[in-house]
Amino acid sequence: MSSDFTFDKRGMEKLAKEAVRDVAKEAQRVFDRLGSSYEGKPIAEIKPALRREWRRVLGGDITDPDLTEYAEHISAGTRIVFKT
Repeated sequence: MSSDFTFDKRGMEKLAKEAVRDVAKEAQRVFDRLGSSYEGKPIAEIKPALRREWRRVLGGDITDPDLTEYAEHISAGTRIVFKT
């Protein structure tokens, strides 16, 4: 039995890059929204919202030290920028 399947490495790389860009765009929208909603708020208030959005958009979990660092930036009004 033979197969006519061929692997298109360039096509696969293009799809992967597009997927990463799409996730980065969505993450940027989320972080911009969190920044405008939570600027100046206590870190303890930001962290649950940030964890929830992280799981929804990026999947998986985020370590507490990273969560705290992002929450500190959001509270301080520092814009977090996602780059691909």
